[in-house]
Amino acid sequence: MEHLRRENFLRLRGRKLNLFPVAAGFCLILLWLAVPPARAASFTASLDRDTIAMGEQVTLSLTFEGGQSKNVPTPSVPGLQIAQIGTSQSVNIVNGAMSSTVTVTFSVTPQHDGEFVIPAMTADVGGVQLTSQPLELIVHKAAVPSATAVNSGSEVAFMRLLLPQKTVYAGQSLTAQLEIFLRDDVQNYGQPQFTGTPADGFMLGKNASGGHFRTQVGNRTYTVIPITLALTAVKSGTLTLGPFTANMVVVLPSQNQGGDLLAMFFNHGEQKQVALATEQITVQSLPLPAENVPPNFNGAIGEYTMTVTAGPINVAVGDPITVHIQISGRGDLNSLALPGQSAWHDFKIYPPASKVVTTDPLGLQGTKTFEEIVAPQNTDVHELPPFSFSYFDPDTGNYRTLTEPSVALAVHSAGTIPIPTIAAAKTANMENPPVPEDILPIKEGLGALAQAGLPLVTRPAFLAFQSLPVLAWIAAFVWRKRTDNLANNPRLRRQRQVAQLIAGGLGDLNKFAAENKSNEFFAMLFRLLQEQLGERLDCPATAITEADVDIRLVQRGADQATMESLRELFQLCNQARYAPIQTRQELAAIATKFKKVIGELQNLKT
Repeated sequence: MEHLRRENFLRLRGRKLNLFPVAAGFCLILLWLAVPPARAASFTASLDRDTIAMGEQVTLSLTFEGGQSKNVPTPSVPGLQIAQIGTSQSVNIVNGAMSSTVTVTFSVTPQHDGEFVIPAMTADVGGVQLTSQPLELIVHKAAVPSATAVNSGSEVAFMRLLLPQKTVYAGQSLTAQLEIFLRDDVQNYGQPQFTGTPADGFMLGKNASGGHFRTQVGNRTYTVIPITLALTAVKSGTLTLGPFTANMVVVLPSQNQGGDLLAMFFNHGEQKQVALATEQITVQSLPLPAENVPPNFNGAIGEYTMTVTAGPINVAVGDPITVHIQISGRGDLNSLALPGQSAWHDFKIYPPASKVVTTDPLGLQGTKTFEEIVAPQNTDVHELPPFSFSYFDPDTGNYRTLTEPSVALAVHSAGTIPIPTIAAAKTANMENPPVPEDILPIKEGLGALAQAGLPLVTRPAFLAFQSLPVLAWIAAFVWRKRTDNLANNPRLRRQRQVAQLIAGGLGDLNKFAAENKSNEFFAMLFRLLQEQLGERLDCPATAITEADVDIRLVQRGADQATMESLRELFQLCNQARYAPIQTRQELAAIATKFKKVIGELQNLKT
């Protein structure tokens, strides 16, 4: 009796313990129902500023809330350079409501001043098409700080443009100086990003930065970053240079570091973006004088010197003589060309080769060397005539001509050709040899004629050899087409993979049947059924169940016999877990039936 009472007590205790998972699941459901749903999806666009000066940048932020965006629109506005710079994501839970926010930021750099409108953008957020509001951006011309502001030291940074020449000549190359001033409390700075370098009538060339130096401006000390610019005046009249605009990031001391030396040592400062602008410079460009122009002047402007060397100087008629012309000085060396020499009429002149070696980073000073090949045409040539080169000197406003003296040459005839002799047998009387003839007689006996072989185009071996490249190209083309077709057709790739898997799996089934391994046999059988049905129904193999045979496979055109065989195979796989088949003959029969069913499935349309 006591034994029965104790057994009932344990049975009731077990029932109470089994109620705990049910109660826990019920509490979780209540907690899920109590959490408010996430807010609806939204898409907004915003600018951190709507009014800036030329040379500054603004940040455009696209915010997606309540869903993942399938596409991030990138606006395109003429006059604005817009580039993506980053993406951030955050998850917030407020009063039990959870929201996910993704922010994509773009840098917006104006190319000129004016009013711009960033149009409304559309994005797919969580399956919903959302549209943002259009944004307006006003860009003012960059303001040049006044002399009072500069002298007072209130300007963190400013920029100046200097051009010493007030009058230039069309085609003249010159340099301008651009200076960037940074106040003494600037801890660090980035490279200036120029947003505008207008030059009406000038062609901008290379630029080079010089050494930094410090100078006193008003009551503050500034660090000066000089930049030298190469310019070429391309027309006459009134030319303008600037205003140049740029933006620059500087690092200033933090406002909250106070006088604490330790804080000043470890504080990295605060970054600040400053806009820089210069005044506009006006220059008068004059055309080259039309008086006293040298005959061989071909447009060279600058200041030059010249040396000429030639060799060899003892040659025959038609032999080449190499002439080296070296022009050194200041100007546009790349555009220098050799002028025509009217006195060199007894020479055949070949086009020259040239090489430029510059001695300054702007490429306006250095040497240009020409290597010209000339050949005397007769023995009356006794010298290489003087070589002259004319240029215009913009410093004095006059034309100048450089002349190198003539080079003495010794030109002789090309030589005599030895007279050919007729080969003949020696005679006993060699005292009176035959007189050699100037012209050899035509050979009278041509010899025996030989029969030429068949032309190559009529030989099969030659044609076969010539067809090999064509056949190789056709084979490569067909192989590439098949590879591209397979790469662009995922269903075809899966069909081939499953066919290979089935071919290998049939061998494993026969092996397991011969070894009487029932568990391995039915595990492989079930997997092969899933793979083949998944490929036919275009769904994952792991999602295939027996119900798919009755519902979806009939729609593919499977006949009743195939359906019955599939059901039987699925039933055998299920029964094998509890009552495995023990004989080899039964397993072999099932493998044969599976092979037949697989063949019928592979013939179904997809």
